[in-house]
Amino acid sequence: MNTEELRDYCLKKPAATESFPFDNDTLVFKVGGKMFLLISLDKGNSFNAKCDPELAVELRERYTEVQPGYHMNKANWNTVYIDGTLTRKQLCEMIDHSYNLIVKSLPKKLRGELFGQA
Repeated sequence: MNTEELRDYCLKKPAATESFPFDNDTLVFKVGGKMFLLISLDKGNSFNAKCDPELAVELRERYTEVQPGYHMNKANWNTVYIDGTLTRKQLCEMIDHSYNLIVKSLPKKLRGELFGQA
């Protein structure tokens, strides 16, 4: 999965947005105003994704391509290297997990506004 494929995948998620809130290199994907994924356009070889703390440790122990989140809360974020070792399915599952964690954390009212549900 390259940067463009990752971008397309993230933007297909309901209510997902992209922006450059930090600098012109770090592309940030949000849902409901909260980040679920960051990627450096310059490097393009990894992304940061939110993760359940217990699963984060499990993924780091299982895959050398998954490391504690660079410049992030290491308990809740992973840096995932996209060098071709992890499958597209595995990468998508990590992105989905991050997105779903953020959606679940949104206030009920905002979820209703974004997704038309209570």
